[in-house]
This record gives sequence, structure tokens and C-alpha cells, in this order.
Amino acid sequence: MTAAAGQWVLLSYRIPRQPSTLRITIWRKLDRLGVARLGDGLVALPADARTREQLDWIAQEIGEMGGAGTLWLASPGSLAQEQVIAEDMRRARAAEYRALIDQAQSAMRARPGERSRIAKRLQAELRRIGRRDFFPPAERDAARRAVDDLKTLVAQDAS
Repeated sequence: MTAAAGQWVLLSYRIPRQPSTLRITIWRKLDRLGVARLGDGLVALPADARTREQLDWIAQEIGEMGGAGTLWLASPGSLAQEQVIAEDMRRARAAEYRALIDQAQSAMRARPGERSRIAKRLQAELRRIGRRDFFPPAERDAARRAVDDLKTLVAQDAS
């Protein structure tokens, strides 16, 4: 017997074409959540109370803009299909973590005051990525280490 796929919350939506700023606003909000884009106007997140609430808020906002948004709870047809979606999400987070690692490594060569400012920004970015990291890639631990190493250097600068 194979394991069953988990439950996902899907948002099916239509947004008016004009003004385009409304579409861009919604796309950015969905990107911040780390959604899987399943098709035009269809996104998904692993279902839990938080993701359901967040997508429900976006659906309501879309409705207030004159569009239409509907939430669905569903399971992929197979575990293999779910794994493809999860891997796409994992790759997207891995790329974000790699960019953060690069920035932390570059900051190690910056001036002490600048290093401190960058360390704070990268710590906040690490938290933001973590909130949308549903299927953690190996790069997550490396990013944490890179930010910790930078914070250690900042602490040494201060002493």
C-alpha cells in the first residue's frame, strides 16, 4: 500500500486586468506566501489553519477588487504528483536560501557598521523565507549557518 497524498488548500482566482497594480499586488502577496502555481489563476499550499486563513484573506481581497476567488481543499491524485509540487516549492526556497548565503558571505568582507546592518536584514529575510518553507531544502541549514557566522563576526566587531 502506498502513502496517500496530503491535503492542500487551493485558491482559484480571476482578477480584473485593469488596473494592473491590483494584479501585481495579489501576485506579490501570493509569492510572499510561497504558493505552488498550478496553472493560470490556480495556486496551492499545504493545508493547515494558517494557510487556509491567509488564502481566504487573499480571496476576499480579490472579491473586493471586483474579481473572484474560491478556496478549495483537495488532495493530489497521487503521492507522486504531490512530490512534484513539493519539489518545485523546495527548489524555489533553495534558490532563495542560496541568494541569502551569497549575501552573507559577501557581507563578511564589508565594513563593520555595514556588516551589522546587513546581518539584521539577512536575519529578517531568513525568517521570511522560513515562513514559506513548507518542504525545507538542504540549503536552509547552510543559510542559517551563514547568517550565524555573520552575526558572530558582528559581535566580534562590537567587542
